[in-house]
Amino acid sequence: MRKLTWLFVFASLLCSILFAQEKNPVAAAIREAEQGRSKTIVAAAEEMPADKYGFKATPDQMTFGHLTLHIAEGNYLFCSKIGGVAAPQLPKLSETDPKDKLVARMKSSFDFCATALAKLDDSNLGETFTLFGERKASRAMAILMLAGSWADHYSLQATYLRLNGHLPPTAKK
Repeated sequence: MRKLTWLFVFASLLCSILFAQEKNPVAAAIREAEQGRSKTIVAAAEEMPADKYGFKATPDQMTFGHLTLHIAEGNYLFCSKIGGVAAPQLPKLSETDPKDKLVARMKSSFDFCATALAKLDDSNLGETFTLFGERKASRAMAILMLAGSWADHYSLQATYLRLNGHLPPTAKK
């Protein structure tokens, strides 16, 4: 009987864990995505040698340095809007600034995102705000755009790394 009781307790606990519903699934998902993407995107920026930050695959594409700065700027924009907090006023950087400055800016942008998204909940996903120029977007759309931009930008980083003989972080064992 004692074994049966323990089995019932264990099964109940397991079911509660497996079937527990997240109160704010969208907010939780973007926070989880930020944690993972910050690691891989920053690692990719660190993997690229400093002398390759001027590399671009074709004349019409952005340099790796521009991409690094672009990711940071996008993080500040999207995370400030999504989290409803002001982005910090930072000194202007250029894509030709040294690698360490560009990587530091990227890292700080992901730190800002973690803070800005910390208290996010799903209660106001339909709220709209101006995102680009006069373009309106809902908080939910901005979250989707942010997650999509991380995927797109990491893909480009991975391509640039491979074209320069380096493995992207997710390809390493």
